Amino acid sequence: MSLDRRGFLQGALGAASLGAVAADAAAPAPRRGAAPLPTPGELCFADAAELLRLLAARKLSARELMAAQLARIARVNPQVNAIVAKLPDEECLALASAADARRARGEPLGLLAGLPWAFKDLEDAVGFPCTSGSPIYRDERPTTDTLLVERLRLAGVIPIGKTNVPEFGMGSHTYNKVYGTTRNPFDLGKSAGGSSGGAGASLASGMLPLADGSDLGGSLRNPGNFNNVVGFRPSVGLVPLAPEPMPFIGFTVKGPLGRSVTDVALAMAAMSGPDERDPGCLPSSPRSFLGPLAREVRGTRVAWCPDLGGLPLEPEVRRVLDAQRATLEGLGCQVEEAAPDLADADRIFLTLRRWQTWTWLGPLLKEHRADVKAEAIDEAEAGGRVTAAELAAAFAAHAALLERMRRFHQRYDVIACAVNQLAPFDAALDWPKSVAGSTMSHYIEWMRSAYLITTTWQPAISVPAGFTPAGLPVGLQLVGRRLQDRQLLEFAYAFEQATQVGRRRPPLGA
Repeated sequence: MSLDRRGFLQGALGAASLGAVAADAAAPAPRRGAAPLPTPGELCFADAAELLRLLAARKLSARELMAAQLARIARVNPQVNAIVAKLPDEECLALASAADARRARGEPLGLLAGLPWAFKDLEDAVGFPCTSGSPIYRDERPTTDTLLVERLRLAGVIPIGKTNVPEFGMGSHTYNKVYGTTRNPFDLGKSAGGSSGGAGASLASGMLPLADGSDLGGSLRNPGNFNNVVGFRPSVGLVPLAPEPMPFIGFTVKGPLGRSVTDVALAMAAMSGPDERDPGCLPSSPRSFLGPLAREVRGTRVAWCPDLGGLPLEPEVRRVLDAQRATLEGLGCQVEEAAPDLADADRIFLTLRRWQTWTWLGPLLKEHRADVKAEAIDEAEAGGRVTAAELAAAFAAHAALLERMRRFHQRYDVIACAVNQLAPFDAALDWPKSVAGSTMSHYIEWMRSAYLITTTWQPAISVPAGFTPAGLPVGLQLVGRRLQDRQLLEFAYAFEQATQVGRRRPPLGA
């Protein structure tokens, strides 16, 4: 890691960053301000940016914040089952006290200093197991951090545990034989999505202020959608991946989930930026994600295609999304019904995903087949049958698709479509077998609205858009031009501020 980046993350942002959320920790400030502090319950649902302002001004201590979060976790996690492998409370409080001591000594602090954090259970993090939701790795204890975990630690987060995932992160419904099922805070009988389902449910239920995740077919966006929070899939290459055995395939990305677009942008400032350990990452500036997101979006050209041009879409989801077209028009956007040409996207995604799965999971099946869920076995064995000619054809088709998307965005700035084709489904299911009367032929077909967008390599964000009559969250997926992530976040912020849907909280544990 370069010295420039280390200095940046350790508090050199000053007052220019999100209204001074990372102001110099050594600056004198009163221990308590005249304005009353949020109550413990309010702290658990406060924006991360606001918490960081309070911490920097020493109006709130990391220990006080940790105590509030631990009380919330004790109250709701037994029902939601989102945070796993948690440290004992006394260890969490000791880590928070140590963070307060560093602040009191005037030591340089990171951008996210003092925030409690649980890493996704696909990330190696020293001090915690990394099971990947599989009994095969139940006792896995990493000796090194992934690059993402390293960056978050450097940014000053206080690690307290992991967030639950599906087995091997496969499938967008979080259940496994190690920790069990993560449930939706808005309806405990429903799925929280996945694979970052533990992260999304933790945010929605007030157990964490921010979270990390990863996204191959929708694993940041789907949990954002199902939990009424924001899930952001960055452009391929902005957040470096290491270790990564196939750094140039480009379908998997890592990124943040938060309760607001502002918080997601803040997390991107800590996660993004090149690193020489990932030869597939691109030059970029983490600072580009800092500063106010408010801007005039009037005149933005929006391609409106809730079903991406013909995918099955449950009527209750369509009704929620259709109502938000007026919001975009009210913002002054030029909204037209138009869908990108995603021909071959299905074949591209499934061919490359299955091939990748076979390369790492195939060898495990020889000794651990009985410990692997049926869908993962099917996926791996299908990958083992991919031929060199099919693989080459998929790469060639992908190049053509990327060019079609480039041309499409000469006319349209943003695509607006469904995140998921149905609302949160029964948590007892392994996966939905039908959508809007159409039979789903494989275990991720129900999330095509997410994984087809994956093939574009473009930034995509799930922003809360409304609720079904049963009170289940529905998000809107906004897709921007490749590498124009900051611009997409600004547009998503405008939509978020116009709707305020993301402020609705579940009654769980109240």
